[in-house]
Amino acid sequence: MDSPVRLYWLDPRDPTQAFPDPRLAMKEPNGLLAIGGDLSVQRLIRAYSQGIFPWYNPDEPILWWSPDPRVVFPLDDSSTPRTVRRLAARNDYAVTLDRAFDQVIAACAAPRPNQRGTWLGHEMQRAYRNLHDEGYAHSVEVWRDGALIGGLYGLALGRAFFGESMFSRSSGGSKLAIHWIRRQLRHWNFDLFDCQVGSEHLSLLGARDMPREQFINRVHLATSRGHRRGPWRFDIDAPASALHVGRS
Repeated sequence: MDSPVRLYWLDPRDPTQAFPDPRLAMKEPNGLLAIGGDLSVQRLIRAYSQGIFPWYNPDEPILWWSPDPRVVFPLDDSSTPRTVRRLAARNDYAVTLDRAFDQVIAACAAPRPNQRGTWLGHEMQRAYRNLHDEGYAHSVEVWRDGALIGGLYGLALGRAFFGESMFSRSSGGSKLAIHWIRRQLRHWNFDLFDCQVGSEHLSLLGARDMPREQFINRVHLATSRGHRRGPWRFDIDAPASALHVGRS
């Protein structure tokens, strides 16, 4: 006899409430763990530090996930595809950190071709803006001729970076964002770059599956290390000064 479905309820009035063990997440849909709660900074930090993240449509209650396997980007340079290295070597763009967070998250939330609506509703956007204001959420911006052509945003805790969403308005925009944040995270001795769930696009960029048990252990170790809280800036040789960069 199959095990009964077990979905845990989180009280929206209690942001200190503990999450259930992510190993108790459902197999189908893969990783669904809990429902309810809120998107306060306190609750979100607790979730990510346990390998849990929110993902839901704007017309749904908040859903919390911890899929198995998890998808991560290796931080060693050998995992970068040759096509991305050639793209990064061009001199027709600039890249920055935390220069235009609001623009990046708005672009990530914009409707995509052949897609109805967006999962990144106003409540989620506000929550990550709050995390950015508190120094936890960060953005990567790719510019060409002063215009924003691609980027991504995510959350950093300790030596773990949890990528949330990315966008591209020009060919290669999101690839460049991923390439340069991977190089910077490696320079800062980060242990983990999470990208949550897989896709063909992420696989082509070097993303790999990691068993959830291993991922959770890595998260616990990475988030226990010193945190780079506050605005980020590149301190590697990134192409940020060669071209005029737009203002947020």
